[in-house]
Amino acid sequence: MQPDAFVWILLPVFIAAGSALLAYFVMQSRMEVAIAKEREVLAEARAETRLQKNTMEERVRATEQEARRKALDEFMQEFRIEERHYFRENKSQAARQKSMVLQERLYFRNIPLSNWVEHEMVVEEESADVQQIAKSRSIFTTRSLGPDESNNALSCLLDQAVVASSTTQLAEALNAGRIA
Repeated sequence: MQPDAFVWILLPVFIAAGSALLAYFVMQSRMEVAIAKEREVLAEARAETRLQKNTMEERVRATEQEARRKALDEFMQEFRIEERHYFRENKSQAARQKSMVLQERLYFRNIPLSNWVEHEMVVEEESADVQQIAKSRSIFTTRSLGPDESNNALSCLLDQAVVASSTTQLAEALNAGRIA
């Protein structure tokens, strides 16, 4: 056999092998592009799922906190204070002393939680405001804030804390979604 004939026989084999390799590499690069697009879509879906999960957890936490706050408020509304007062006059030879006796008792619903606590206060003037004197000496009432002011202040502080924590966690989730 002559070398020219041998070249003419092997030439189509080399061309077919080269075409096969070229087709393989083209298909391989197309496959890599398709896989990269799929991974990108999958990463976006995971980031969105993570964000939705975080926001749902925040909503659940906020709902639980609000439910606890409402339950505590309702529980605290069940407490009440029963007060009674009367005036007592002590007459002596030197002076005549008028005093107010304040008695108070703490209740939960209709169940007494304490015995009667008694305070005796000297009242010099007849026109003295009895209610103010009673409030100033009461051991069961708050002196710094009234009941409406303390509830409003506490509610405002709790609302601000919930908003601040949810904003911080949402920003962290968004940053984590961009980085991941």
